[in-house]
Amino acid sequence: MTAEGTAQGTTSGTTKVTVLTLTAMVVGSMVGAGVFSLPRRFAQETGVAGALVAWVVAGAGMFTLALVFQRLAVRKPGLDAGVYAYAKAGFGEFTGFYAAAGYWASACVGNVTYWVLIMSTLGAWVPALGAGDTVLALVLSSVGLWLFFALVRQGIREATAINRIVTIAKLVPILVFVLLAVLAFDPAVFAENLHGASYTGSLFDQVRDTMLVTVFVFLGVEGASVYSRHARRREDVGRATILGFTSVLAVFASVTIVSYGILPMAEIAELRQPSMAGVLEAAVGPWGSVFVGVGLIVSVLGAYLAWTLMAAEVLFVAAKDRDMPRFLTRTRREDVPVNALLLSTALSQVVLVVTYFSDDAFDFALDLTASMTLIPFLLAALYALRLRLTRETYDGAPARTLTGDLVVAVLASAYTAFLLFAAGLDLALLAFVFYAPVTVLFVMTRREQGRRAFGPAELALLGVVVALAVLAVVGLAAGWVSL
Repeated sequence: MTAEGTAQGTTSGTTKVTVLTLTAMVVGSMVGAGVFSLPRRFAQETGVAGALVAWVVAGAGMFTLALVFQRLAVRKPGLDAGVYAYAKAGFGEFTGFYAAAGYWASACVGNVTYWVLIMSTLGAWVPALGAGDTVLALVLSSVGLWLFFALVRQGIREATAINRIVTIAKLVPILVFVLLAVLAFDPAVFAENLHGASYTGSLFDQVRDTMLVTVFVFLGVEGASVYSRHARRREDVGRATILGFTSVLAVFASVTIVSYGILPMAEIAELRQPSMAGVLEAAVGPWGSVFVGVGLIVSVLGAYLAWTLMAAEVLFVAAKDRDMPRFLTRTRREDVPVNALLLSTALSQVVLVVTYFSDDAFDFALDLTASMTLIPFLLAALYALRLRLTRETYDGAPARTLTGDLVVAVLASAYTAFLLFAAGLDLALLAFVFYAPVTVLFVMTRREQGRRAFGPAELALLGVVVALAVLAVVGLAAGWVSL
């Protein structure tokens, strides 16, 4: 596949989609399990003031990342895998491989949160499902995971058509929730929740502790970039990214803030997930919980579909670029990367089993997803900064463009670095338990090409990765790192 063919939408055998479909992919990816968990996750960490600051910081930071992906899509139209491709172009093959693997893994782990939340929702009516962490929940989640594998395997065209329908359907219950919560809004309760509760820290601590939640709900802002080889025009990638982001930010902030006017935050913090259901039940009665539960299942299944497509797409394009083993390039009718899809589903199955042994299956999978996405995001932001500093692709650019792109790249890099700090050491170490063994795919790729497995610098990076993975395993055994 050539860059020109992708840019013009003429590459044979590749299904092309419109800017509205790409926007639906972004919205479908972002509006999923996270939005239904926002009231409890925020109430556990912060009051109204901290939540407002957190959304301003997260909105501004993620907007700079959205702008980074928009600019890179235009300036580097030949890089068709988005996050992974930018890391490789900027920092070498091995770093790019880890970015691809980490981003792929984050999508697979994120898919697990969807099944856990579905089972937790149904657990309100079927106690045997618990909070999505029982044996029955594990079995049913596994069945659903492989049923979706069969669906996506039938073709990209069918899957994207379903996603467009689901994206519209999922927004309805969320918007209805906001409207009903506004009508039931109690100013006195809102005022009591303004500055936090006895269990919350300083305003800085409150904002920092909510940052990882905002990362999770904003995952998917790069969705159009990852799926860019199917765009009719390269310009559509940037437009879809901005349209999807701004629409979803308004929804997320609204869901969070109106909840503080329904219940004391200490009570919201104790609600079972999906906490949006508990908030609406308090506002309008038991039917509110059922209404949210049905909406959640539709929303989550749609988000799961979008993320399944993106996870397979990252592996497939990396293999096409000869950065993953050749067996991942195999496709079947309708351009479906069948082996990449199979490997993605298998990894989700492994993570699903691991969550069974965690203290809180949903929160563990959510936080790990966000943490594993941060390094690929940071590398993409740093690549945009590198392009601007070296002026590559900026020949003849006006001063306004040079200044604007520099500010965007610096802010996006600083914001993502802050998120890594906010995520904490435990999650970072657990990510390396994945990075170390997945290196075997890199070795397979190099051997297929008749090349040395590692150069000197790559060996040094591998040593760091393995050492951190060993440290994580020791920490798990000793108890100072927990699932």
